[in-house]
Amino acid sequence: MNSDAIRKDVPKRALLHALGLTNEEIDRPLIGVVSSYNEVVPGHMNIDKVVQAVKTGVSMAGGTPLVFPAIAVCDGLAMGHRGMKYSLVTRELIADSTEAMAIAHAFDALVLVPNCDKNVPGLLMAAARLNLPAIFVSGGPMLAGRVHGQKTSFSSASEAVGAYAAGKIDKETLDEYECNTCPTCGSCSGMYTANSMNCLTEVLGMGLQGNGTIPAVYSARLQLAKRAGMQVMELLKNNIRPRDILTKEAFENALTVDMALGCSTNSALHLPAIAHECGITLNLDIINEISARTPNVCHLAPAGRTYIEDLNEAGGVYAVMNELAEAGLLHTDVLTCTGKTVGENIAGCVNKNPDVIRPLSNPYSKTGGIAVLRGNLAPDGCVVKRSAVSDAMQHHVGPARVFESEEDAMQAILGGSIHPNDVVVIRYEGPKGGPGMREMLNPTSAIMGCGLGESVALITDGRFSGATRGAAIGHISPEAAVGGPIALVQEGDEIEIDIPNNAITLHVSDEELAARKAVWQPKKQAVTGYLARYAKLVTSGAQGAVLEI
Repeated sequence: MNSDAIRKDVPKRALLHALGLTNEEIDRPLIGVVSSYNEVVPGHMNIDKVVQAVKTGVSMAGGTPLVFPAIAVCDGLAMGHRGMKYSLVTRELIADSTEAMAIAHAFDALVLVPNCDKNVPGLLMAAARLNLPAIFVSGGPMLAGRVHGQKTSFSSASEAVGAYAAGKIDKETLDEYECNTCPTCGSCSGMYTANSMNCLTEVLGMGLQGNGTIPAVYSARLQLAKRAGMQVMELLKNNIRPRDILTKEAFENALTVDMALGCSTNSALHLPAIAHECGITLNLDIINEISARTPNVCHLAPAGRTYIEDLNEAGGVYAVMNELAEAGLLHTDVLTCTGKTVGENIAGCVNKNPDVIRPLSNPYSKTGGIAVLRGNLAPDGCVVKRSAVSDAMQHHVGPARVFESEEDAMQAILGGSIHPNDVVVIRYEGPKGGPGMREMLNPTSAIMGCGLGESVALITDGRFSGATRGAAIGHISPEAAVGGPIALVQEGDEIEIDIPNNAITLHVSDEELAARKAVWQPKKQAVTGYLARYAKLVTSGAQGAVLEI
């Protein structure tokens, strides 16, 4: 090293010495470990242990790990109040703050340790944007709970509230659900958004086998973290970067496995947003194209009575991928963080339980778990978790029951004002109109708990928790706040939902809609600070709710 370079490095090395680092540690590659640990979110309370294991792995492989934080909102704790406005919007905060820390401190590579909801896609966006060698290891899923001898999950507790309001269960049973549905740390035990995105991180090639399914409380999770710490050093050595892995074919693989697993509809927001950071456009139409050729082979909660721990025991995500690959449904030659291809990774990963992962010859349906619907009510599209909709509600026609917020709808549902055949319309909850595109788990759970799941649909320009089941259609685009057709719906208008034909129709003439649009006035909202900036910059749900630059 020449004398100018030495002089330039001395002040920086002085500060690193202040951290207690030795010359030997300073001379090694500096690996940023992005820790999502906090004492608020159950899915993150164990991440300090995972991060320590990552640090051990990095050190074993010759790197110097340095930890910095990422925030995370618990959607369950934020649900049903203004806090939910701050859930989706953290995705961009997480990506931006990680970018700032990684570049400001000139890290050589990153190990990212997320777990819940927006935390996973936010860090995937950051990894794609930074394009430093990077690998992911999540905090892992929660074990299923037990109530009256049956496995349960967070969605069971949510639906119990509606059941109690309808007089279907007593207070003692409600208390059982409260105390026993979430028994361990980890991301909630069904195929909700967190577990969907952690499983899809495996598929994308950014996490090692088991990233999405090894339970948080298993020692194998710590072993996985050590391997991730060691593997990032191999990625650095071989100059393998996220955009080498996150190709168009990798995203098509993710959508294919998404359809097979029956992942959360939030994946239709997050995968396009991650792809956007790679310069790749994923429009909603490709979802139906891939769904049309991909069987749905898993009914994990809330769609069914199996849980992430069951998927793990059945062979995990790789077992699902291997079956899909044998049918020619995956790109097997794409690179992954192992340094090997998808095909090499999944070879020999067999389905150990056909009751959990159905063979392709006996799927739950011949088409995938998510569908995009279009029509005059959603010209730019909307999304439904088809695999969690009963046969009786795949096609539904009914009168609109219009609400300007989630709170108003909840009052009507729990107050007994919603009746069979109704279509509950919740608007001004989109990315701009919310702002923040709140999840509507409480209304959908109340509908199910009240015994209306086979007769009532719900549509919204907001979105749904992965814990939602039933005829719940979200991401209606354009949203109400920008004058989309959902803003023009009136009480009693007939709405038709036709999931098999990917259609949603407001049975009101074009002339009448034009007359309504002529007198429509946007709903005024008083927001300040970050939400105001977000509302000004955010695009529609159909575009992944990314921010305009």
